[in-house]
Amino acid sequence: QVQLAESGGTSAQAGGSLSLSCVVSGINFKSKCMAWFRQAPGKEREAVAGIDYLGLTTEYADSVKGRFTMSRDNDKKTVSLQMNSLKPEDTAMYYCAARAFGCLTFQGDYDYWGQGTQVTVSS
Repeated sequence: QVQLAESGGTSAQAGGSLSLSCVVSGINFKSKCMAWFRQAPGKEREAVAGIDYLGLTTEYADSVKGRFTMSRDNDKKTVSLQMNSLKPEDTAMYYCAARAFGCLTFQGDYDYWGQGTQVTVSS
């Protein structure tokens, strides 16, 4: 059974930091592109960050560049999202996702999704 389990979401003040994690099981993690998406109430889901198979290359949405850092640990089958300098507009449900190809493009479908973890940033 494939599982992507996000954690770390909570409330934070603007300017603060949070770290999200996603533990993956049931798939060959090392052969999967991983990404973080988010969806705020009333808004479309948007890509936040993506990472390649070895964790050597990342891609970020313009809205989070310089503030968020995505990483992966293939031994622990985990991806993380370090979020600094948080803004109220970062408030959303955050999801991790996996697919076999297209690590840094965001376009197209992802094969596997987690249930999400809520991040709320107050001003």
